[in-house]
Amino acid sequence: MRVLTVIVNYKSAALVEACLATLADERQRVPGLFAVVVDNDSRDGSAERLQGAIQAAGWQDWAEVRAMPENGGFSYGVNAGVQPAIQGRLGFDAFWLLNPDTYLRPGALEKLVEFLRDHPEAAMVGSRLEFPDGTPQHSRFRFPNLANVFDDALRLGLWHRLIGDRVTCPPMQDEPHPIDWLSGASMLVRSEVFLRTGPFDEGYFLYFEELDFCKRAHALGFQCYYVPQSRVVHLVGQTTGVSGRERMTKRMPPYWFASRSRYHRKFHGALHKFAGDVLDLTGRLAFHALRLVRGRPNCDAPHFVQDFVRHNFWPFGRPNR
Repeated sequence: MRVLTVIVNYKSAALVEACLATLADERQRVPGLFAVVVDNDSRDGSAERLQGAIQAAGWQDWAEVRAMPENGGFSYGVNAGVQPAIQGRLGFDAFWLLNPDTYLRPGALEKLVEFLRDHPEAAMVGSRLEFPDGTPQHSRFRFPNLANVFDDALRLGLWHRLIGDRVTCPPMQDEPHPIDWLSGASMLVRSEVFLRTGPFDEGYFLYFEELDFCKRAHALGFQCYYVPQSRVVHLVGQTTGVSGRERMTKRMPPYWFASRSRYHRKFHGALHKFAGDVLDLTGRLAFHALRLVRGRPNCDAPHFVQDFVRHNFWPFGRPNR
């Protein structure tokens, strides 16, 4: 299987170098592996540094850097890596979206490729993402619905148990299984999916874009699978600086709220989005009231409730990109 890995970089050259080194090792297991690093106008010398690293390591026969004229966001970068290969009919069987803040456990891609080969019903497959110590991260999810929007905000065990299979993050499993959507930090996608679904929606600057893509693919009958035998270390928050392992460390950027609004309006309409906003805010306020009574710390991003109200209710929500 010929696989093109697409890594979107913005001012993370050191992380990308480490990721490419593990790709070089993986290429011994999957000889048809190639990589393109799309640099979203980092303006810090990232493109030149990465090109030099590729030349110095002798990786130029399978890896390249594509410098872009602007920072158009994650979708923009993915499309800059995928679409020229599709339009040029370069013969890639699949595209592997891989975050710059990742590195591979041995056999990570090999396991994904084997699963696609052995399961023709699988159109997109995702890895088990984990912290460096091996602790798993949630990387496969159910599509948003009003029940799990409220659940994610409220964070109360009783309600979580009541909604059953509608929870955003089902219990972790050790065997491959179908799921609604996958994290774009490590997602292998058959070429046919891009041909029929189209490119990533560049109306999202960052966040929610892989959810959008999986939602559109699902509507065409394509199926996602989670393959935990493929293990990828994800250094959470190293590229955005927004989140850490234990809690949100920075204020959520305006484009997160814009992306969230774009997704809900696009697939469910303004009325459904408004209902979800009310449930989210109600659940979040209840959560904070309970945590204050219990003396527990705040795990939300700083000023999240204020920002949520400002972007969604005052005066009528911020416009999308």
